[in-house]
Amino acid sequence: MENLPQYVGPVFIATTFLAVGFLIYAIRQIPGERLIAKIVLFSIAFWLVFQTVLGLGGFYQTLATVPPRVFAFGAAPTLLLIAALLIFARTTFIDPLSLKILTLLHIIRIPVELVLYWLAHANVIPQSMTFEGSNFDILSGITAPMVYFFAFRKGTVNGPLLIVWNIAALLLVLNVVINAILSFPGPLQRINFDTPNIAIMYFPFNLLPTVVVPIVIFAHLASLRQLLSKQEV
Repeated sequence: MENLPQYVGPVFIATTFLAVGFLIYAIRQIPGERLIAKIVLFSIAFWLVFQTVLGLGGFYQTLATVPPRVFAFGAAPTLLLIAALLIFARTTFIDPLSLKILTLLHIIRIPVELVLYWLAHANVIPQSMTFEGSNFDILSGITAPMVYFFAFRKGTVNGPLLIVWNIAALLLVLNVVINAILSFPGPLQRINFDTPNIAIMYFPFNLLPTVVVPIVIFAHLASLRQLLSKQEV
């Protein structure tokens, strides 16, 4: 990716660490010394190092496999972990997480979208994956501070506002995820053949589908779990 400005990689690495930092901070707010929290914290550190090694080693640059390696060995394991936590650790791990931190976490989507914009102008991802195309996920990052302000005023929690916003923002990130999958070069590619989504095969951008996007999705699902469970009481 010779045409990519030198600042793009460091900006994305900083954004990744910011996302991980938000999540670790939320986990460390869980009261008590809970084993599941320690296991998840260790898993986050291990996964970040593991994905860095795979990215630097060119593991994801093989295109002949189905499903693509970046999904089979990157995104899929994180989604399985998220599902396991939502099923088996709802009360011990999900519910004690700070809803405020899970909401503010989404400001990371602003620098993520800027990185995608730069990647598109370097022709390593399609324009449709940016706010110049059909990706409006930057709105989630822009509105996150405003939602935080209005949802947690005067010591109360505006549950309906948070539920609507989390669902809308989750749909926005799923929209770009689907676009990214269908644009990835290989047997499963269906769109954007002229400018395929090749950036995520290379470090540090392989951390987008393997670390950053799973954190964003987890934050939404954990928030919705908390909010909907309170609505049922």
